[in-house]
Amino acid sequence: MTILTGDCRDEMPWHAPYDMILADPPYGDTSLAWDRRVEGWIPLARDALAPTGSLWVFGSLRCFMATANQFADAGFRYAQEIVWEKQNGSNFHADRFRRVHELAVQFYRAESPWRDVYNDVQTTPDATARTARRKRRPTHTGHIEAGHYVSQDGGPRLMRSVLRLRNCHGRAIHPTEKPVALLDILIRTTCPEGGLVGDWFAGSGAAGEASRLAGRRYLGCELDPAMAERARARLASLLPFHSGGQP
Repeated sequence: MTILTGDCRDEMPWHAPYDMILADPPYGDTSLAWDRRVEGWIPLARDALAPTGSLWVFGSLRCFMATANQFADAGFRYAQEIVWEKQNGSNFHADRFRRVHELAVQFYRAESPWRDVYNDVQTTPDATARTARRKRRPTHTGHIEAGHYVSQDGGPRLMRSVLRLRNCHGRAIHPTEKPVALLDILIRTTCPEGGLVGDWFAGSGAAGEASRLAGRRYLGCELDPAMAERARARLASLLPFHSGGQP
């Protein structure tokens, strides 16, 4: 459970291979000083990823439209995406709708068959039971039992691609911090127990906390020294994880 201080392009490739890479880079959607797209990290992440691993990248549709060719040119193949729906959201002066969602898109190495990429399917227990109906058939020659439709209990179903989770407003350490519950889902789905999560834009270290809870190893990198120190303090405050893989 370590967070390095520095540029991910310089620091993270040396610790490959990663079973999973998380990336929440600046989207480049605003005029804020820190919101500048980082060039050159995508091919480095591809080379640092294990053949069975995958990359989850947070971003806006605008950001992904602007960088789509970079993923293909680096040797990544698109897998799927989720929509994180949050409360409140934000908007700019020219917006016609309030922004209450962000995207997380999964990529994997183009030469790796999708069937070989690690994937632990996540389910939810909220399926609705089918209604039992009984229909009496008319009497015919011989004995015919009553026809029936068998009801099944509501049970697990595939987790939906739209995840509704509260954002971290009011308690965030970093201005673009993602909720631990959201990161936990991605990590459990994509990284095997005891595997290594590489967090290339670590920010507050929320992914480190999620990795600890999920029993995965974690290495993050943060450019801002002050933020990196706060993230390390966050991880140091967590209780050790003794079940499953190495913490």
